[in-house]
Amino acid sequence: MIQASPGLELLQRVKTQVLGLTPPQALVLSYIGLAFIGTLLLKLPGASHQPTSWLQALFTAVSASTVTGLAVVDTGTHFTLLGHWILLLLMQCGGLGLMTFGIIVIHLTRGQLALKHRAALRETFNHTGQGDIRRVMVWAMGFTAIMELLGTSLLALQWVPEMGWGTGLFYSFFHTLAAFNNAGFALTTDGLTAYAGNPLINSVIPLLFISGGIGFVVIADIIGKRRFRHFALHTKLMLVGTLIINTIAMIVILVLEYGNPATLGALPDWSAKLWAAWFQAVAPRSAGFNTLDIGAIFPSTAFFIIGLMFIGGGSGSTAGGIKLSTFIVALLATWAFLRGRERPVVFGRSIRLDIIRKSLAIIVISLLYVSTGIFLLTITEKGDFLDLTFEAVSAAATVGLSRGATLHLSAAGQGIIIALMLIGRVGPLTIAFTLANVRGENIQYPAGQVNIG
Repeated sequence: MIQASPGLELLQRVKTQVLGLTPPQALVLSYIGLAFIGTLLLKLPGASHQPTSWLQALFTAVSASTVTGLAVVDTGTHFTLLGHWILLLLMQCGGLGLMTFGIIVIHLTRGQLALKHRAALRETFNHTGQGDIRRVMVWAMGFTAIMELLGTSLLALQWVPEMGWGTGLFYSFFHTLAAFNNAGFALTTDGLTAYAGNPLINSVIPLLFISGGIGFVVIADIIGKRRFRHFALHTKLMLVGTLIINTIAMIVILVLEYGNPATLGALPDWSAKLWAAWFQAVAPRSAGFNTLDIGAIFPSTAFFIIGLMFIGGGSGSTAGGIKLSTFIVALLATWAFLRGRERPVVFGRSIRLDIIRKSLAIIVISLLYVSTGIFLLTITEKGDFLDLTFEAVSAAATVGLSRGATLHLSAAGQGIIIALMLIGRVGPLTIAFTLANVRGENIQYPAGQVNIG
C-alpha cells in the first residue's frame, strides 16, 4: 500500500479546512490576505520614493484594501507611480470584495454557482433576498465599469488642461476609482480643498461615491424596475433616506461652519459655500474626501460628522458604517414602540422582527468595538479626545476623514486603527458570526421579568 507523503497530507488538510470555511470566515480571511499581499507589494523598492517601514506598508495596505483612506504617509509624494497602481489594485479589490472576484473565477471555470458560493456572494453584497445573486453580481461589475469610465472622462475635463494628458488622465482615473470605491485617497496633500467651489469636482466626485455607496442591490433594482412604486422596500428606504440625510447634513454644516474663517467663512461667495457644504455633507458617509480643512472645523461640526460617519452608506456597497438602512430600521422600530405598534410599517410594508433584531445587534456591536477602540487610543495616545474619537470612528466606518491625529499615532495607536479598519470593513455582525458557534435552540426556557428604562 502506497502512503501519501507528509507534504501531500498537509496540502489535503489545508484544502479541507479552506473548503470548510463559512462565508463570513472566508470573507474575513480574504481581506486579511489582501492586506498581507498589499503590504509585501508596497515594500517593493520601486513602490516609494522614501523608505517605507513594515508598519507604514501594513497600515497603508489595510487602509486601501478596506477602502478607508486614512494615511500615515503623504500618498501623493511618498509613493511612486508603481505604488499608486498598487493602491488602485487594493482599492478595487477591496471595494467590490475579493469574494466577488473569486466567485467570477469559479463561475467561469465550473459554469455554475454552487449553493455555498451563492452564500459567499450574498455575504459580500449583504444580499438576503431569494433572487438570482448572479444578476446582482453582473449589475455590480457592469455598473462599476461604466461609472469609473464616466468619472474618469468627466474629471479629465478639469485635470487634463491643468496637468497635461498623462498626469491629468492618471489623476482622473485614480480619484474616480477612489471615489466610487469610497476609499478617500487623494494624490494632493490637502485633499481637494483647492476645488472647494469648483462645480465639476463637487458634482462628479459626490456622484461617484454616492452611486458606489448606495448599494449594488439598489442599483440593480432601479435599472430593472425604473419606477419608484415598483421598487423593493429596501430600495425605497435607501433612496428617500439618502435624500433626507444628505439635505439635513448640508443645512447643518452650512449653518455651523458659515462663520468659521478657516472653512466656509474663507470662501468668496454663496455659490462656493453651498458647493463646499454639499460636498462635506455627503462625504462623511464613507467617502473620506474633503474640500474643507477637517482639522479646522468647529467641535460641534466634528461631532455631527462623527454621527454621519457612524451611520455610513448602503448595505452591499463599497461604503462602511452601520449602514443607512440599519439606522432607518432602528428609528422606525423606536417610533413604532412609542406608538404602541408591534411592528413598524413604512411604504405599506411591515418590517420583520428578525430584521429589527439584526439592526439592533449591529448597532450595539458597532458601539462596543468603536468605544473599545476609542478607550484604547486614549491610553496609547496623548492627543485631543475629540480628535482621537474622530479618527477611531473614521477608521471603524471605513471613511478616511482625519483631523490630523493619524499622522502622529504611535505604533500601538496605528495597530488599533488597523484593527478598527478591518473590523469595520468585514462588518461587526460578520465578526460575531465568525467567532460564534451558532446553534439552534433545542430547549425553551420560561420567560422572566426584567425591569428596564
